[in-house]
This record gives sequence, C-alpha cells and structure tokens, in this order.
Amino acid sequence: MDFRTPLGRVRGLGSAHEGTDHFWRQRLTAVANIPLMIFFIVFLIAYNGADWATVSAALSNPIVAVVMGLVVISGLIHMRIGMQVIIEDYVHDEFAKVALLMLNTFFTLVVGGLCIFAVLKLGFGG
Repeated sequence: MDFRTPLGRVRGLGSAHEGTDHFWRQRLTAVANIPLMIFFIVFLIAYNGADWATVSAALSNPIVAVVMGLVVISGLIHMRIGMQVIIEDYVHDEFAKVALLMLNTFFTLVVGGLCIFAVLKLGFGG
C-alpha cells in the first residue's frame, strides 16, 4: 500500500521517469561552457596567425591540453542534449525520432573521438 500523495509519487519524474535529469545536465554544461569557451576564444585570438610549431607547443602544455579536452567534452554533451530535446519535441514519427536520436548519439561520439584524439596527439607532442 502506497501512502504517498499523487503529487509525491510523480514529483521529479516525467513520462520517461527521468525527471529533471536532462534539464540539470543541460544547465550544468551551459555553466561549464562559459569559462571553457572564454578560454578557447582567448586561445584562438592569442595564436591567430601563429605557425604550426608555436600552436603545437602551446597545446602540448598539460594544462592547455586538459582544458581543451574539457571544452570538447562539455561542448559535445551540451550539443547532444540540446539536439535530443529538439528531436523529441519536433519529430513526431516514432521511427524517424528513434533514428535521429541514434544518429545524434553516434555523431557526437565520432566527433568527440576525433577531437579528443587530436587534443591528445597535440598534447603529447604529435
């Protein structure tokens, strides 16, 4: 026997029983992206027009490499969640919705893998 009120039974849970998980992850990555993107933009401006060796040397700094990896990870998570919400809200055909959600995930994984590979390669002096 459940003694909770109807509101108590559904609080924090949507139809998918995930509650506000996506909402908070989207907000968390948005807040994390503020300093990360500022760093990324300042880096791009500082090394605009620099030769390959100079940029490669800057990216081989462990702190810069880690922050660039965080830029990639946080940005891609934010993008994936945002696109997922758009797909779920505006695509009404179930087959198309599932296919697009899968493509969204695979696209994020491929782009993330390539970007992290590039950051690691430059970070280790490749």
